[in-house]
Formats: sequence, C-alpha cells, structure tokens
Amino acid sequence: MTISIQNIIPVIHATIHGHTNEGVVNHVSIDSRSLLNAEGTLFFALKGSRNNGHHYIPQLLEQGVRFFVVSEMPQDTKNATFFVVSDTLEALQKLAAYYRTLFSFPVIGITGSNGKTIIKEWLNFLLSPDYNIVRSPKSYNSQVGVPLSILGMNEMHNFGIFEAGISTVNEMDKLEEIIRPSIGILSNIGSAHDEGFENTSQKALEKWKLFKHSEVVIFKKDKTFENLLALNTQEKFTWSFEKNDNASVWVTTHESSVGTELTFYHQNSNLSVIIPFTDKASIENTIHCVMVLLYFKYPVDTIQKRVAALYPVEMRLKVKNGVNNTSLIDDSYSSDYQSLKIALDFLEHQKLHTNKTIILSDIYQSGLPVTDLYHRVSQLIIANKINRVFTIGEVISGYKHLFPNAIGFSSTNDFLNQMEHLHFQNETILVKGARDFQFEKIVTALEEKTHETVLEINLNALSNNLNYFKSKLKPQTKMMVMVKAFGYGNGGFEIAKLLEHHKVDYLGVAFADEGIELKTLGIELPIIVMNPESTAFEAMIQNKLEPEIYSIRGLQSFIKILESKEIYHYPIHIKFDTGMHRLGFEQNNMLELLAILKNTSCVKIASILSHLACSDDRNETEFTLHQIQLFENLSTQLITTLQINPIRHILNSSGISNFPEAQYNMVRLGVGLYGISSNEEEQKYLENVGTLKSIISQIRTIEAGESVGYNRRFKASSKTKIATIPIGYADGISRHWGYERGYVTINGKKAPIVGSICMDMLMVNCTNIECKEGQEVVIFGENPSIKYMAKELQTISYEIMTSISKRVKRVFYRE
Repeated sequence: MTISIQNIIPVIHATIHGHTNEGVVNHVSIDSRSLLNAEGTLFFALKGSRNNGHHYIPQLLEQGVRFFVVSEMPQDTKNATFFVVSDTLEALQKLAAYYRTLFSFPVIGITGSNGKTIIKEWLNFLLSPDYNIVRSPKSYNSQVGVPLSILGMNEMHNFGIFEAGISTVNEMDKLEEIIRPSIGILSNIGSAHDEGFENTSQKALEKWKLFKHSEVVIFKKDKTFENLLALNTQEKFTWSFEKNDNASVWVTTHESSVGTELTFYHQNSNLSVIIPFTDKASIENTIHCVMVLLYFKYPVDTIQKRVAALYPVEMRLKVKNGVNNTSLIDDSYSSDYQSLKIALDFLEHQKLHTNKTIILSDIYQSGLPVTDLYHRVSQLIIANKINRVFTIGEVISGYKHLFPNAIGFSSTNDFLNQMEHLHFQNETILVKGARDFQFEKIVTALEEKTHETVLEINLNALSNNLNYFKSKLKPQTKMMVMVKAFGYGNGGFEIAKLLEHHKVDYLGVAFADEGIELKTLGIELPIIVMNPESTAFEAMIQNKLEPEIYSIRGLQSFIKILESKEIYHYPIHIKFDTGMHRLGFEQNNMLELLAILKNTSCVKIASILSHLACSDDRNETEFTLHQIQLFENLSTQLITTLQINPIRHILNSSGISNFPEAQYNMVRLGVGLYGISSNEEEQKYLENVGTLKSIISQIRTIEAGESVGYNRRFKASSKTKIATIPIGYADGISRHWGYERGYVTINGKKAPIVGSICMDMLMVNCTNIECKEGQEVVIFGENPSIKYMAKELQTISYEIMTSISKRVKRVFYRE
C-alpha cells in the first residue's frame, strides 16, 4: 500500500502536529514489537482497557518511525508527525474503509459462528488458478484485524476474500463499511459469543448486516432464519439437505471409501464430488465453497477436480522442539506476502535462539510483479535480521541473491536430500511454504522425535488472560508473573518470552536453577527467586537473579558473599510472614532485621512482599484483611525506619480480583495467567491455555465377561469397544483418574477410562463413539477441564498442571 500523508488527514479527520505534513506511508502497524516498523510506517496507538499503544511511542521513535495516529500527544515528539484524533481505532477503520473504495474487483465477505477461516482458505485454493486473490491473513476478522486485512490490497489483485467476526451488537456495521462484500456467505449461527446478544435472532440479524450492499448471499436454508430476513432484498442463493425446502440447491451425502460423496441438485442437473472428510463441519464448509463455484458457473469437471483436492487447514502458527537444540515455527501450509509478515513477527516474538533461519517456498498471490515481490520479501527478511535463508522453488531461487546467506533448491525433495549437510543447530527455524511444496515433510525431518502425546499451549489465550488481569489494575500498578515449576507445567522459556514482549515488570521462579535457565536463554526481565537456597547465592549473583530474603540467616549469608565480591546495592526482596507461616520475617525479627540493613550498603531493598493464605476463600475474608493490615504495618515500619521507597506487593491471582484495594505498587499473577480462577463468574472471561492431546493406538472389541488392564479391574458387562491411548501415570495422569471415574474426549464425546491407568497407557470405553486408530484424543482442555479434574480428584488445579511430565512434548501456537 502507498498513501500520501495529505490524503490521510481528511480521511481520519485528524489534526496534524509535528515535523511535516508531507510524505508517503507504505506500512500500517499497531504492534510496537514488529521489526518492520520503520520510516514509512504509520503507527496507530490503539488504546484499550488492557493496553495502550501510546506507551510505546518513545521506543518507536528510536526505531525510526515518524508517523503516528494518536489520541493524546506524547512529551517527546522528536521530528515526528502526529495525527491527533479522538479515537485511534475508529481512525484505523476509516482509513481502511477509504482504501477499500480505491478497488472495484469482486469481494466475498464471510461471517458466521464457525467455519469462516476454513471457508476462506478453501475458496482461496479453489479460485486461485483464475484470480489474483487478496484475503484475510490467518483469522484476522476482528474490529482491528479486518482493517489490517483490507490494507493488504494492491493494484495487482482482482479478487478479495475477507472474514468478519463479531461478539456483540453494533459491530458489524463498521466491518461492512470496510469490507463492502459483493458476495456474502453466512456459514452458520451457533453458540459462539452468545453472551454478547439477547438471543439467536438478534445475533443472526447483526451478522446479516455484513451483506447490506451485497448482490447475493449464500447460506443454508433455515425457515426460522429466513423469516427473520424476509424483508432483505439481496438475491439469496440457498442450499439444504431437505429436498422440499425450496432451496436453490439440494444436497445429499453418502459415505465413500475415501471420505464423503456430495451430490448437488441445481437447475435440473446434478453434480457429484468426493471430499476426503466425513465430519459435519467439513461437509458444510465444503458445500458453501461449491455454492460459490456454482454461482460463478464453473464447469462440472473443474469443480470435481478442485474440490477433491481440498485439505485440512492448519490455522495456527506452532512452535515445536527441533533436532540439535533448534526450535521450529511450523507455518508449512501457507505462503503469501501478508502472512509472511505475520510469521516473521511471530518468529521474533518466540525465538528461542539468537540465530534465525527461514525456509521459504515460492510465494503465491502477492498481487505484485515477481521482481517487485521478491525485493519486498528481501526487505522483510533483512529487517527481521534473519541469519540464513533457504529458498525452495524455481522462481524464488532465481532471486536468492537478494537474501542474506541464501541457498536455493529447486524442490522440497532436493532440499531434503541435502539437509544433513546444512547443519541445523542452536537456531530458531521458520518453515513457511505453499501447500504444493509439502513442507510438512521438512517439519517432520527437523522435529525432535517424541511420542505422540502433546501439550498444546495457546499463546493467544495466555495474552488474553494476562490482559484480563491487567485491566483490573490501576495504571501505575506493576505486574510480576510467576513462571515457576516450568511455567506451571506449560513451559518456562516460551511463556517468559511472551511475557517479556508484553512488558511485565518481573518474573518469579521458585529456585535459582529455573531463573538461571531463563537468563541463559536470553530473558532480560528481572527475575525474583522466591525460595533461594544459600548454596545457590553465588550462581544467582553471577546470573543477576534477585533473591527473596526471608530469614536472618539467609540475609547474613547473602551479605557475606556480596562483601567478599565487593558488590554494593544488590537488589533483594524482603518477605514478611503475615499468617501463611511458611517463609518470612515476623514482627519479633524486626529489630535485628533493621540493625543488619542499617549497617550494610551491599544490598538495596527492591521490594517488600508477603503471601496471602486464602485470598480465594470468601469465608476467610476477615483473616485476609488481617494479613493485609499486618503487611501494611510491618512494611511501613521498615520503609519509615530505613527511609526507602521500595515496591510493595501482597496480592496473588485471586487477590487481584477479590482485594483490589491492596494492589500497592505491584501484584503477582500466577495460576490466573493459565486460565484458572476460583471465581466462576471470572472464569467466563479466562481462556483455556493448555490442551493435553494424544491418539488412539489401537481399538479392539471384547465380549461380556472379558477384562481390561492390570488386576482385571474392569470387566465388560456386554460387548464393548476399547481404545488404548499412549499416555499414563509416567506422563502425569493420576491413577485415581481411572476406574471409570475420569474420561477423555473423542470426537467431542466422553469416553470413560476403564480399569487401572498404566505407566504409559490408559484404556477407554468408546463403544458408542465413531472413531478409528490414529484419531486425536483430548485428555484435558475444554472438556474435561483442569478444574473439573481437580474437583473430582479432590486436589487443586496446580497439581494437575504441574504433574505433566517433561517427556510430554509442548507445542506452542498462536491462532
């Protein structure tokens, strides 16, 4: 995109301040962390209840950004231009709506409760041989994502496909003005975001607003739904599984040896296609896509050939452990210019190693001349400081001279044949290729080999939960986040890296070795060691870790080491025991504590803290208030006597919600980050972070009277289908979860665990579930949830989370 400054001012109704009103913008950004932010960037300082883009303007000025859309002027303007508006999000949307008017090609707009991204990606695949398509990258369908998607258009595109998602009323009008679809698709109306609407009718009508200027709308015939829309004048191209439903197209389904056969009856003719799917969602998503091809009057043989090649869509960027101490970012099914920018940002945010490598295929559907495209790709890669580039494909390899340390290969097989000589080690590798190149083979070759049980960590959910608790804080309140115990079982470094990008103030670990590992891997945030052992003091000092000091003996020991090294003003954190009676100084230690601190310059008190024993229990409110008051008294005595001004903190996750008046200067977020709350109302706003998955190793049918597992603790009362899952108590699954007390989820249905859980396996009853060997199984996640498991096992969520063995592979992903 290229827009002159002069054109932007009237579009967003801005008052201009600063250095100049001349110049050209070629990149729009809302993310201060992106390495693409540079001189031609227009940065929108979005302000929400949980974050404020204005805070990042100083660092962006240092990066060379000179154009900003703001709702408040910063103190430092440093030769920059500021467009002052009342609402920066509204300004972003107005700019995108204006930019959309510069293009007149057909645009498909997709909305609905589910399936939007799948339909978009499949339509891109089906139509791309005939059009140069611009589409929403990933699932950019929000009030922010839609304008960013539209701003990806350029003069070489001749078709657009964009998705729109809403969560409440009065949102779709804004998205419609930005997308202006000529063709609409309504995927379905389900239960997602029900809380934002009074009823299903209101939600349906709100979603329909996307199509107010569309020529035609494609959707599944539904009498109730159609009655709501009877007054709308758009052409309605409908489909139905019911022959007598007066739909435009009637569809029948039949199982085939390779999937499902769909037959479409339309205008006195029929069309049959075979798809490699059997689930209801994939079938309906396919039908919507075929309806578009029918509307465009594609030849039958073309529809059949292209639809038969549809494939599962991976909508997530995944971080995996690779061979030779590498980490992999798997984006192996997508290669277009817009998604490349997103993937490079993700690489920078989640890199485990300093050295960064990209394996990249030919890039399709950029809407740019080939030479221009690869010059721009080169600029992206150089800006992101990529150390090595491997190009795969005849076209991109012809431009490998534009990339740093590039080696070109004509095909994926050519690359795989040479891979052992390419020396992948101690680096973060982004694997990004168009589907035709089958880069999944590269991921398989580079991925560390572990068993098929994985714990998937949703980084979007972590960010959401962090921002939820941030929204409860006063603007000046700092945040410390606990990443002890391997990030509560979810993975320490990857989560610490995310928190560093979110600019939390401190990280907390239990023991020194956890902090040393994070520092060794490059985490720069200050880290407090909450339970330091005196034997680790020297290593802590060497790695700049800050100890919590809770005893006279520990304080004297630490000071003695500092004196021997002639180190002064080393930050420490003084802990008071206010009723937990676990660790901490008490009132009777105060005189001796003050005497020691008065007579040393080796340490400085960075913070004073205590720990609440039962902030999650409303029945113990009086005790918690007593703890807070005692902390106030003890910390004030220390501050007054020593004439210091340290940070104070006492609140944990539940304390943040239940005792906001005690925020002091900082709070400590723990299990809340991972989506767990003791408050059921609050739980609705938190997202599940970890999903433990495995597969079905084998299915067998046993007869009545036959048994399963050790000691024959399960005996079938009738013919029973049993599935064996390769996960057991060595992976962290409690044996008490067996004996039909617990369950796993297969195809969305509960499969009770039968008999004893073994060391490496468990068995489930799947008699009434359609499933096959190799199929995915959810051990915990949304269903069953960790909270449910903890309740049934009479324990706490922490124990379930931290019990998952390190031999279970962690996969980090972003939607």
